[in-house]
Amino acid sequence: MPVNNKEQLFDLWAPSYDSLFPSVIYQAIHQRLLEYIDLPPQPNVLDLGCGTGRLLSRLAATFPDLRGTGLDLSAQMIRQARSRNHHRPRLIYIQGNALALPFADGQFNAIFNTLSFLHYPSPEQVFAEVSRVLQKGGKFYLVDITTNQQSQPHYLGVSPGDIRFYSSQARELLGIESGFNCVGHYYLLGPVLLTIFAHPS
Repeated sequence: MPVNNKEQLFDLWAPSYDSLFPSVIYQAIHQRLLEYIDLPPQPNVLDLGCGTGRLLSRLAATFPDLRGTGLDLSAQMIRQARSRNHHRPRLIYIQGNALALPFADGQFNAIFNTLSFLHYPSPEQVFAEVSRVLQKGGKFYLVDITTNQQSQPHYLGVSPGDIRFYSSQARELLGIESGFNCVGHYYLLGPVLLTIFAHPS
């Protein structure tokens, strides 16, 4: 299914996204994610698949010296995020594709991806791009629904282009291929698993 079908789907959801039931779950996941975050002083972070900007807003409130960029495929999601951005100029939001990130090498010292990795048709390319724009010594926080299947992703045809769930082993393999070390896996809420990757110094 073409990528633009995903974009259209999220464009339609964007105006009511934060009032939908899943948004309550996302907020609980974001709160638990904070317990595992370790950032350097004056961090510059990227939220990949930022949606309406809720995670970056929470990070900015928690870390007063944080600067952040949110990127999302959906122009309408970015519009919602910009309209609710109470942390200007520390936070900015741009439309873009995770398969070709519009950022310089080593631009960020932490990258977050929360409940959107399951939509990516080329996970290896996303990992390669994350590796490219993440500083050496930086961390990649991947949060998504997991599966018990071992090395292969589990596909569900419930969205344009399908969605894919990855086991902890499958995540580790993707990370290794892009030069990451896996720090650990942590369940945040039900089957939602946080995997932390470190970019070797």
